[in-house]
Amino acid sequence: MILAYICAGWCAVILILNFTSMALMSRKCRARERTLPPPDNAPPVSIVRPLRGLEPFSEETLGATFDLDYPDYEIIFCVQSPSDPVISLVERLIAAHSEREARLLVGDDYVSANPKLNNCIKGWDAARHHHVILADSNALPPRDYIQTMLAAFRANTAMSVSMPIGSRPKGFWATVECAILNTFQARWQYGAEAIGAAFAQGKNMMWRRDVLDSAGGIRALAGEIAEDAASTKVIRAQGMDVRLVDMPFEQPLGQRTAREVYSRHVRWARLRRATFPAHYAPEFMNGSFAAIVLGAYAALQLDGGISTVALVTTLIVFSLHGGEIWLARVCGFPLDWRTPFALMVRDLMLPVMFIDALLYDDFVWHGAEMTVREAEETTG
Repeated sequence: MILAYICAGWCAVILILNFTSMALMSRKCRARERTLPPPDNAPPVSIVRPLRGLEPFSEETLGATFDLDYPDYEIIFCVQSPSDPVISLVERLIAAHSEREARLLVGDDYVSANPKLNNCIKGWDAARHHHVILADSNALPPRDYIQTMLAAFRANTAMSVSMPIGSRPKGFWATVECAILNTFQARWQYGAEAIGAAFAQGKNMMWRRDVLDSAGGIRALAGEIAEDAASTKVIRAQGMDVRLVDMPFEQPLGQRTAREVYSRHVRWARLRRATFPAHYAPEFMNGSFAAIVLGAYAALQLDGGISTVALVTTLIVFSLHGGEIWLARVCGFPLDWRTPFALMVRDLMLPVMFIDALLYDDFVWHGAEMTVREAEETTG
């Protein structure tokens, strides 16, 4: 009987944490027009975009970098291989926007097993300004991109970040990815920020250059297999913080397969396990699965009726998923008839990915075979 009360208590704690994260995100992240004006005396900004290969939305995501409503910024595209097909697209975009200060750098500076970090080195070295944005190739910057990132800064802020928000899903599995990115991972990020424990996320990161340079420059991020985990540790070591933008930026998804969605997010899970193991451990409680198991067990022991178990399970699912659908409406994230089913599939995937990430170390990223074992040895 005591165990049943303990399970009921843990179920309540999980539900409270989930609803709290939704409330915290809804307070800061609300849908608005993308018309934030640049600040007075807007500082010049460097945007470094590491690229590899052509993606379905490459022309749009890269082209949007030239159309920002900001008075003074430079764009630095970085490519590792001179045979990369994305080069011709970048050259065409630069030629079509001669009014913008933009250049393409080609070459590889090997400092770590992380190919993205290696690709960024030359861009960071070439950047001329105090504020430097590292932006993934598939992130879609809105017109107020730079000023939105600047607005997040406070006196003790080393970096502002935007997690990716899935948009334009085509097909069911892209909707599942939206369910993972938008109202799940993003809200836990906002929850962490609320208690002063925000993490860097590599999709869109604006650095105060002096903070990273004081730690040894961008090459210092080679200390971890993931550059965003390394960034978080560099910032915390200096007693500074990471802050999130008020309205995160899109990542157009298009078509996704089940394998693509699973592989991407289990890779992220392995990286979290390796770089922040203490934070990874409680992730088994994420989603509705643990709450359902705990609540159903407590109901079965305390009442014994199958109908009560079914009622508890239904209430947990509908309350959590209803809260997420409400949050998506508040934030202006994509919703359609597939969303409730995608939320259910996601919550079934989460415990599987948690166990998978505990058992296996290796993964493939952009064709490169990688492992988290080195990161765990370094952390240990």
